[in-house]
Amino acid sequence: MKQFILLVFSLIFLFSAVNEDKVSSKGFNKVEIETLVQDSTLNVRALEIIESEFSAPAYLTSTGEFGIIFPNSIFKHVDSLKGKAFYNHKINLSNDTLKLNFRALGVTKKAGFGITIGSPALLYKLDADLKKNKVVYKESHPNVFYDSMEFWNEDEGIAIGDSTDGCLSVIITRDGGNTWEKLSCNDLPKGLENEGAFAASDTNIAIVGNNTWVATTAGRVYYSPDKGKTWEVFDTPIVKEKDTEGIYSIDFYDELNGFAIGGDYTKPDDNFANKIRTKDGGKTWELVAENQNPGYRSCVQYIPNRNGKELVAIGFKGIDYSSDSGTTWKHLSDQGFYTIRFLNDSVAYSAGAGKISKLLFK
Repeated sequence: MKQFILLVFSLIFLFSAVNEDKVSSKGFNKVEIETLVQDSTLNVRALEIIESEFSAPAYLTSTGEFGIIFPNSIFKHVDSLKGKAFYNHKINLSNDTLKLNFRALGVTKKAGFGITIGSPALLYKLDADLKKNKVVYKESHPNVFYDSMEFWNEDEGIAIGDSTDGCLSVIITRDGGNTWEKLSCNDLPKGLENEGAFAASDTNIAIVGNNTWVATTAGRVYYSPDKGKTWEVFDTPIVKEKDTEGIYSIDFYDELNGFAIGGDYTKPDDNFANKIRTKDGGKTWELVAENQNPGYRSCVQYIPNRNGKELVAIGFKGIDYSSDSGTTWKHLSDQGFYTIRFLNDSVAYSAGAGKISKLLFK
């Protein structure tokens, strides 16, 4: 059984093929939620979909667990799994002396990568076989705190974190994740005092082609046109006066159209200046849906294949949907989550406190 699981895991990473449905122009009026994993000790803010014929969601937890949820179709011959819709294969990277808290996860066709919060920051190259997991980057600093990770391609990836020595923390790999190098403050815009990112949903980074946008607690958006080689920074009008305010999540549909959301998680019903939109690649931003719900949300994502018109925002206060690029919103559910990733234009996976679910938008 163990060997079979490891084989399937390897095949998923090695043979990737994006699963996309046809473009649909119909808007959504409801969401059906199927709970895949329910555990009161579960806390998931790092979630990705391994895009293959299995379409398996992978996740990291605040207690050091790394998991993959397999569909039951690949385990039909295993008697102990009969009647189950899925199999949650997980391993724990923590031990009696090492307590790990993950908030960021990145995946390529060959491997997964996760980085812990706090000092020392430990970046793991992940494998289904626990003995093969290894630390490929370590950083110790009183202020080190990494928040998010994404990959441009199979070889190049980026992770970002709070400011340490006067600038945002940015580490980059160019060799498939085997080694990571931290950018010098000389290569980044000057950071503001205590500027960082919210480790709420692992969506502080948006990538389209070679273009990269990073959203911060200071309500600013860092932009690189060349996969992290050069940077500039732009201000936004999002609410950002308190430590609990700022941009919590950012996404781009294409090189020009982007959306960001945030607010104040301690006042989640406040909907003043917490939603912003750009149409020029992040150079300028405008407030939208002013004094309209949703309030604070920890994650926003464009729905694939919907021409940049349709978005879903998610948080511990529920799920909301927009069909007009964020100008107006419809509340679909009170079920709370921290983060969401779309498989196609109607199916997504979400995770949060105590659960991981599959969402079907209709």
